[in-house]
Amino acid sequence: MDLMEKITALCKRRGFVYPGSEIYGGFAGFWDYGPLGVELKNNIKRLWWKSMIYERDDVAGIDAAIIMNPKVWEASGHAASFTDPLVECKICHKRFRSDEKEAIEEHDKEHNGRGDWTEPKTFNLLTEVYLGTTEPKQKAYLRGEITQGVFVNFKNVVDSTRVKIPFGIAQIGKAFRNEITPSNFTFRTLEFEQMELEYFVRPDEKESKDWFEYWKKQRIDWYINFGMDKSKLRFREHEPEKRAHYARFAEDIEYDSPFGWAEFEGIHHRGDWDLSQQAKYSGRDLSYQDEATGEKFIPWVIETSGGVDRTTLFFLINAFCEEGERIILKLHPRLAPYKAAVFPLLANKPELISLAQKVYRDLKPHIVVGWDDRGNIGKRYYAQDEIGTPWCVTVDFQSLKDKTVTVRDRDTTKQERVGIDKLEEYFNNKLTNLSE
Repeated sequence: MDLMEKITALCKRRGFVYPGSEIYGGFAGFWDYGPLGVELKNNIKRLWWKSMIYERDDVAGIDAAIIMNPKVWEASGHAASFTDPLVECKICHKRFRSDEKEAIEEHDKEHNGRGDWTEPKTFNLLTEVYLGTTEPKQKAYLRGEITQGVFVNFKNVVDSTRVKIPFGIAQIGKAFRNEITPSNFTFRTLEFEQMELEYFVRPDEKESKDWFEYWKKQRIDWYINFGMDKSKLRFREHEPEKRAHYARFAEDIEYDSPFGWAEFEGIHHRGDWDLSQQAKYSGRDLSYQDEATGEKFIPWVIETSGGVDRTTLFFLINAFCEEGERIILKLHPRLAPYKAAVFPLLANKPELISLAQKVYRDLKPHIVVGWDDRGNIGKRYYAQDEIGTPWCVTVDFQSLKDKTVTVRDRDTTKQERVGIDKLEEYFNNKLTNLSE
């Protein structure tokens, strides 16, 4: 079993990720996040939001609608050009992007070289929806990216807040693309979530390049601070011929995954393309005026665009560890679904169960904590290691005498006695003192 098979099996077994609509045989390109998966994913989003919004004075947050006026996508160019040229196998009717040479070659090998391909045809990646209760219904789209929600609200944010250039607008949200070949578990899907910052700067070559380099460092450092192996991360600059026509600079953060170096966040210098286009199509003035100098201009924008699902997947891959028969998810404690798990040493001793449940209830308002009284203590440790719980709290017979418990560390397996009345402080200190 290769690493991706192990990750996929673990995610299903332990409630991180399930196949979408599984009782009906699944639905290609869609996945459901289970009880642990949604906690991990939400932790990633909360920590990103904290670093982008709460810890900065120059970024505001929004949450734009998933369905917008179709003219937004005409202005952005998505309606006309958000397409991929595809080829279709005439035998099995699978489709691939025409530039996916390796996938096409692999397909031909699987079919003993029998692949007979159609000529490339364009395919619009925007997902159409139809609104209204009577015919003809209004055609609209599920957004293909969350970016445009920022640009159409640029003037609203400037007018309703005190932001001044340079400043950013951040958001997290769902986007949809008619990807024809979903692949590599949750890496390439039709429904996905993005976390993006659009950072507006003066239209100045040197200043904007400095901000581009600044945000490159901020973003890669964020992943490293939360446990990603630095040696498995790299920047890849877009080749000029593959760069979006409006992009002055474009680089991706890639992770060395089991299926090769794969992109999960892009840092892009978009110039003034988006605001200029939305201004042109809407007839609105989307320029910015400097109150101090009276200067008026269309700002340039530096974008950081990360995939929540891809980030979640790579944190899982990065954390997966096997030590003999023991599987450990060495997730950064701030990312871990449960920060601690509480259980009685024995599940057939009412006095141990009662005290353990009190410890559990007392901790629950302060940290995300799990309860486990299944099997023996070894199996519980094994189960908590496998889902990434950093600390396990065991109530034993000594606890009944001196009101202390055993706290076991996931990564070192070392144990120490901690007073029950000190547990909240103990875990707060542990989490607070972690490097970010």
